[in-house]
Order: sequence, then C-alpha cells, then structure tokens
Amino acid sequence: MKMLIDFFPIAIFFLVYQLTKDIVLATAVLIPATIAQVLFTWWRFRKIEKMHLVTLALVVVLGGATVIFQNGDFIKWKPTIVNWLFGVAFLLSPLIGGKPLIQRMMEKNLSLPAPVWMRLNLAWVAFFMVLGAVNIFVFKTYSEETWVDFKLFGMMGLTILFILIQGVYLARHMKDPQHNTTDSGE
Repeated sequence: MKMLIDFFPIAIFFLVYQLTKDIVLATAVLIPATIAQVLFTWWRFRKIEKMHLVTLALVVVLGGATVIFQNGDFIKWKPTIVNWLFGVAFLLSPLIGGKPLIQRMMEKNLSLPAPVWMRLNLAWVAFFMVLGAVNIFVFKTYSEETWVDFKLFGMMGLTILFILIQGVYLARHMKDPQHNTTDSGE
C-alpha cells in the first residue's frame, strides 16, 4: 500500500500529461496530488519520511515555477535535484551519523561487514548522481513526451535494475544460517 501511495503523484502527472500533452497542466495537478500524498501518509501512518518532505518542497517550488512561468523546464529539473540531494545525503551520512545511510536503513534486516556497507552506500551515491545526470541528458536531448515516459518508466526501470544488481552483490556477502550452525557444531 505504501508503494501505491508513493506512486500516486507521478501516476497522476503521467496520466494528465498523456491525456493533454500539456506539461504545465500535468504539473498543476501534480502539486495538489503530492500534497494529498503527504497528508494521507501523515493521516494513515502518523509519520512523514524526509524523502516525502524534500519531494514535496521541490514539487511545490519547481512545479510552482513551471505553472507561473508556463515553462516545463523547471519541473524537468526536479528528478535531477532530488537524486543529487539523495546522493549527497548518502555520501555525507558516515560523517554525520557515524554509519552509512544504507546501513541505517537496512541493518535491522541484514548483517554485513562495515566495508560492505560502505561499498553499498557508495554504489547508491554513484547511482543517484548518474540518474540525475541521465535525467538532464534526456530532457535536454529528447522531446518532452520522451522525457515524461523516461521519468516514469526509465527511472523506475533503472532503479529496479540497480536494486536487482544490489541483491546479487548482497547475496555474495550474506551468511547462510544453516551453514553457520553446522560449522559451530563441529
């Protein structure tokens, strides 16, 4: 359910754009949809993630500029800024919180050596930075319609692919509980 809530604003943006081919109108609908998403999340879970607040702020500021100036370039920068902010947050996380951000997010479900957490965290930094750069390349090189498709399908596809690759990498470093109990019993 949480994933559906997270997906709601971009799905609405995509649907309105596909029906109208008007990025300004799609953005005008995206702003209240994102506000509704955050309010619903607060009402349902009594908690709002920082990611949602950052996204909301950027949607309101860049989306507002898109609507006010009737210029879709503002909203096209949002994915790049969000990804680069996440990349910086992951990069600085060991200095600020003592642990890589990915470790703080996953350590309750996964036990890994410190160097593996650090490599994984740096992989996320690289992923966010590259994804932000690819967004710029797509919106500067291709049509608006292609960018809208990339925003929904391309970025989601690249993220899923990266998570799958991360899963393969993590599988190499995970300990088999049955193997460990057998070894300790000998």
